[in-house]
Amino acid sequence: MTTTDTADDGATGTTTTLTFMCVRNAGRSQMATAFAEHERDRRGLGDAVEIVTGGTAPADSVHDVVVEALAEVDLDVNGRTPRHVSDETLAASDFVATMGCSTLELDGVDTDDWDLADPGERPIEEVREIRDEIERRVIAVFDERFGEYVDE
Repeated sequence: MTTTDTADDGATGTTTTLTFMCVRNAGRSQMATAFAEHERDRRGLGDAVEIVTGGTAPADSVHDVVVEALAEVDLDVNGRTPRHVSDETLAASDFVATMGCSTLELDGVDTDDWDLADPGERPIEEVREIRDEIERRVIAVFDERFGEYVDE
C-alpha cells in the first residue's frame, strides 16, 4: 500500500505505487508504463509515484510495433525487457491496471481491468489507437489520484 517516509525536517511524504501488468508485459503494460513515467515527470511527482510493470508470463522482448508507436510520440522503450510481476508486488501496490487479461482482485488494492486489444501482431494503425487509449487512461488515473494537471 502507500508507504510513508519521514524526512529529516519531520515532514511526512507518501509514495503511491501504480502497477501496469499483462500476461506478456510486451505491449499494453509497457505502453502504460511509458506514459505513466512521462506523466509522473511532467507533473513533478518524482519520488511520490513509483511505477511498476510486469507480466505473469513475460515475453522475450517488447513488441517492435509498440516500440515504433511509442517512438512516434517521443517515448523510448527500446531496450526494455519484459519482466515477471510477483503476487507480493501486486499486493503492495496502491493501484493495479491489468490490460484485458485478468479478473484480478486484491484486498485493499484498487484494481481496474483495461479491456484493450493486444497490439503484438497488429498493424501500426491499430496500435496507434491502442496507444492513444492507453495514454488517455493513464492521464485519467493521475488526474483521479493527484488532481488534474494544469500546465503553468
